[in-house]
Amino acid sequence: MHHEISGLSVSMIDDGSCLILEIGNFLGVSITCMHYGNDCPTVKNILLLDSEGKRVAVRYYSDDWPTNAAKLAYEKSVFTKTQKTNARAEAEIIILENRIVVYRFVQDLHFFVTGEDDENELMLATVLQGFFDGVTLVLRNNVDLREALENLDLILLCFDEIVDRGIVLETDGSIIAGKVASHSIDDNSPLSEQTISQALAAAREHLTRSLLR
Repeated sequence: MHHEISGLSVSMIDDGSCLILEIGNFLGVSITCMHYGNDCPTVKNILLLDSEGKRVAVRYYSDDWPTNAAKLAYEKSVFTKTQKTNARAEAEIIILENRIVVYRFVQDLHFFVTGEDDENELMLATVLQGFFDGVTLVLRNNVDLREALENLDLILLCFDEIVDRGIVLETDGSIIAGKVASHSIDDNSPLSEQTISQALAAAREHLTRSLLR
């Protein structure tokens, strides 16, 4: 179904389990909203860990882990629970601490998405795939720890494009990567954003030089 509302192009696709709203060209921004069942799809966290279970980049969208120590303990738990599984060919699902966790491993990186125990598993798997695809594209298909650390700012932007305050916004990896790329080359971005980007770039350069010495 397609509608024109006050200059907005709105497309709705309903397959019985998922309603997708595609809102095009609003202030130059393309927006996609997904609705599963009777509630907005949400996630509790998205984690990117290395092959030793150490944090690379994470985002939490729930108060279930109120302190950094609690978050680190959860990351250790999810890594320990999954490290001996073979989730390289495709994503796998486990129940951990009464929550659903979908995950996938690539090289020395481990991707995780956590949701409520009654959340739609297909939706969580779709978020994981979008996260993986988006990161793969922004890393130019070099999906490994070193490349991830050198482009950490881009991975953090991927989080922002996928989820906002726990609500799923986008799961298409190419769209996620495209928006991240547009942010990184936007000359009209506020000075504070440019300063942060420049600082991150300088830090990456310093780290690279230190490693090569």
